Amino acid sequence: MRKWEDPARHQKLVAGAALDTPLYKEVKRLLTETISTGEWKPGAVIPAEWKLAERFDVAIGTIRKAVDELVGEHILIRQQGRGTFVAAHNRDRLMFHFFHIVSSDGSKLTPEVVMLSFAGSIADDEEAAHLGIKPGAKVYRIRNVLKLADAPIIFDTIVIPQTLFPKLTAAKFRDRPNTIYHLYQSSFGITVVRSAERLRARLADAESAAILGIKQKAPLLEIRRVALTFNDVPVEFRRSLVNTENYEYFSDLAKTGAS
Repeated sequence: MRKWEDPARHQKLVAGAALDTPLYKEVKRLLTETISTGEWKPGAVIPAEWKLAERFDVAIGTIRKAVDELVGEHILIRQQGRGTFVAAHNRDRLMFHFFHIVSSDGSKLTPEVVMLSFAGSIADDEEAAHLGIKPGAKVYRIRNVLKLADAPIIFDTIVIPQTLFPKLTAAKFRDRPNTIYHLYQSSFGITVVRSAERLRARLADAESAAILGIKQKAPLLEIRRVALTFNDVPVEFRRSLVNTENYEYFSDLAKTGAS
């Protein structure tokens, strides 16, 4: 029996949380837990607000405020006349929320991703720190080149813990029918809800220069991204080297809702 199906237990939980947490925040936590445990699948419509109010024994206004925050964080999506849905990863979501490279005229192109290598490895100190694992823990290390307008523009190195992605293979990764985050979500039950990025300038070394077709010591933008699932649990660490001769980084925080 889930805790919200036991009114007495739920009332006690809410009463305890209300001492130092707004009630809608506790309801938001319970809604997030319902999504993260898979009761509401990606792409599924969630129950109507009045049904949720009955389920959690709270006012509709409390439900609405909790749902509003989840919509603002892009965990839920409202569709006029259809309802509110659990966000599912697809190419549109990738381009809108996670891909921030645009051409110098501001246009955004869908990247063509080419896998260069896929290997089992162990986490170094930096990777382990970002992923919340021990140095030397088993990881998959994947290298991709992203092409825009048929030109190699981004060199990615992706590091993910093997424990989170059991039986992932090079073929499964390479031949995925959708985005990388869609693969995480559909095959491993891991939903990336947000990312944290750090940017810095660096010079191209011999390897990145060869892959991107530029001269050694040419300027590059390095993006280090940690992708996080529910409760800010890290699931991926990515280093991206971007040739910014004709491209730049652009993030509209008002639209992405990033924090």
